[in-house]
Amino acid sequence: MKVLLINGSPNKNGCTYTALSEIEKELNKANIETEIFHIGTKPVRGCTACGKCSNNRCIFDDDIVNTALEKCENIDGFIVGSPVYYASANGAVVSLLDRMFYSGGRLLKYKPAAAIVSARRAGTTAAFDVLNKYFTISSMPVVSSQYWNMVHGSSAEDVKKDLEGLQIMRTLGRNMAWLLKCIEAGKEKGINIPKSEEKREFTNFIR
Repeated sequence: MKVLLINGSPNKNGCTYTALSEIEKELNKANIETEIFHIGTKPVRGCTACGKCSNNRCIFDDDIVNTALEKCENIDGFIVGSPVYYASANGAVVSLLDRMFYSGGRLLKYKPAAAIVSARRAGTTAAFDVLNKYFTISSMPVVSSQYWNMVHGSSAEDVKKDLEGLQIMRTLGRNMAWLLKCIEAGKEKGINIPKSEEKREFTNFIR
């Protein structure tokens, strides 16, 4: 089993990475393979609603989106972490997720997911809510912890002093490992993923 952890911060080894690393340690203890994927500092194009995506790929191939989608083909769990900018997630990670889920959301369907956020002080709950909506529109079981998944600090060293935040991350890692193993055990017993209705209904309020 493998979990992909997306570091949505431009700082490769900063606060968000420190929180993700704490989760990664618990997953590795449970013999679950992990990869932390850093989105980097290069621009990530926003979705233009062109409708040209196909085969789980975005038509625009000049940034990291399709690379991230390729990684989603062979994973069992998904975690995304973001710093908080102006009471919301980092713009680059929002652009990434918009295009990933629009063009290749089927790659993530029924895979357990979690979001974590990092802030100096406030705005965490609003950012956390934004990220979780990607999962709940995509039939992804949302993994929880003992509190909302957030750490606080202005630097990685600050986050290491946030003992409650780090414990929340560890609990999240253990909960993700537990759910992945439950799903695996269920498959071995013949319990398959839910079957979707053949026709998906779309109700428009303006006609």
